[in-house]
Formats: sequence, C-alpha cells, structure tokens
Amino acid sequence: MKKTGALIIGAVAALVLAIGAIWFASGWWGGADVEEDTNFIVPSGATLTSVANKLEDEGLIGSADGFLLRAKILGSGDPIKAGEFLLPSGASPARILDTFQHGEVIRRFVTIPEGLPSIMVYERLMAEDLLTGEIPVPAEGSVLPDTYDFERGESRGEVLARMQAAMKNYLAEAWPKRGDDIAVDSIEEAVILASIVEKETGVARERKMVAGLYSNRVKDGMLLQADPTIIYPITKGKPLGRRIRQSEIAAINDYNTYTMVGLPKGPITNPGRESIAAVLNPAETTARYMVADGTGGHAFAETLDEHNANVAKWFEIRRERGEM
Repeated sequence: MKKTGALIIGAVAALVLAIGAIWFASGWWGGADVEEDTNFIVPSGATLTSVANKLEDEGLIGSADGFLLRAKILGSGDPIKAGEFLLPSGASPARILDTFQHGEVIRRFVTIPEGLPSIMVYERLMAEDLLTGEIPVPAEGSVLPDTYDFERGESRGEVLARMQAAMKNYLAEAWPKRGDDIAVDSIEEAVILASIVEKETGVARERKMVAGLYSNRVKDGMLLQADPTIIYPITKGKPLGRRIRQSEIAAINDYNTYTMVGLPKGPITNPGRESIAAVLNPAETTARYMVADGTGGHAFAETLDEHNANVAKWFEIRRERGEM
C-alpha cells in the first residue's frame, strides 16, 4: 500500500509539474493582450525590465514579472533594439521579444524636392511631429534633395545632418567628373550656378541647355539676368506670389543678377543632382538668351534679335491666354 501511495503521489506530482510547465510555456508562446496591431516604442537605452514594465503599463502583457521570468528561461539572450516596432494583433510574449531583438524598426520618410529653398526645408522638418528637437535654417545649397527615412522620436538635427552629408558626398563624387573648360572654378560656384539652373527650368531635358546658356554668359562677362535671383533676397526663395516690380529688378544687392555681373554670393536654393551634373557637363551651345515658349519649356537664341522675336511670340501667346 505504501508503494502504491508513493506511486500515486509521484504521478500526481508529475502531473502537476506537467500542467505547470504547460501553463508556463503557454504564457510565453500563447497569445498576449495585443488586441489589435499596435505601434510600440522602445526608447534609446531601455532595458528589458523597463520595456516589460512599459508593456504592462500599456496593457499589452498581463505581468511584467511573468514576461521577464519567461524571457530569461525560454527567450533568446540577444539584446533588444531601440526604435518603433509594430506588434501584430494576437502577438505572443515570445513574438514580442523576438520583434524587439530581431524585427525591423518602423521607418518614416520626408521628401525634399529639387529646388526647395532652405527656409522651406527648415519648415518641413519642424512641421514633422514625429521628429524632436530644434534646428537652425540650414545654409542654402547644403541639402541634397531626396527622400530620407527617419524613426519616430529621432532628432531633426540628425535627419538634417544626413541630408547635408548626402550633398557633400554627392559633390565629392561629381566634381572630379566635371567637363573641361566649364564656367565655374570650385564646388561652391558649381552649387550656386546649379541653383539658378534648378529655379530657371522645371523641364528635365532642358537642364543641360540652360546650364550651357548660363555658362556662356558667365564666361562672356554678361549679366545673367535670372529672375529667381531677384526674388531670393525678398522671400529667401519662397514663391513671390506676384509679378516682379521694376524697383526690384533695379535693386542692388549680392544676389540680383540684373544689376551685377557674375554669380550671386551664394546659392538661391538647394539644387538636385541633375542640375549640378548639368553645370559640371553643360550642353555645347551658342545660346545666350531664352524665354518661355508657352509649353512649360523655353525658346533659346544666340543673338538678341532672335531673342526679341521669341519674346514677341511669347507675348502673343500670353495675350491669347488673356494674361496681358
């Protein structure tokens, strides 16, 4: 009888242990309290203990202590990563930990289009609520237009630094590939002239031609007479919203190329790769003049007489449209 009783006790104990093991395991690989897809942020420098407490506080697990105990016994010892993660509906504690250790951080994107001036780059970054911290208005021409990814909670300074590093890297790559006898003597001058090309045409196929035209004017010592250089001192590159006044055309400053020979003292926007490449390898052309042609592009001319004829055609188009 004693032997039978001991066997029964042993069997009961084994059953209890088995049930306990199943319960313990199900608490790890079974569903947690993630009722719907949820974004969860692991702060920089967070420990697994602090993350477990945060999970409990946000109602995503039942017990931080239980999560930590199971993680220690059943989970991987790999470190967790900082960032924002997506926890899918029904995710188990095991999957939650694996997500923090090996999952992809959610990344978001901010786009800087070609020709966006630095004041508007600043405004775009400051308006992004998922970024943190303050930044100054970046130097004009220091940001490479592109789409950049970022993490929730990342500092604006870090994102801006990547944008500026991208410009420096691109210029370092592009400058050695410049053509012979170009109109600029330095990377800085290339960015200035490229910023004018960027603002003067939105037609990709014209960039090299516009760069060739302005290169000819620089070499000849002609006034560049680029309207965007009139606007820049007034708005810092934002749209003027009206026609340019005669007094503004006649204004003398470091940017207005209607009253000064040569390049402005600095860029008037952030030029893109194609405009920079166009300045470094412009079209071979004899054109010195251009005017809108009514299709979004420009009519180019070598002589002033040809240019005046093109201007007359443009005025006629505008009259037909009721713009004059």
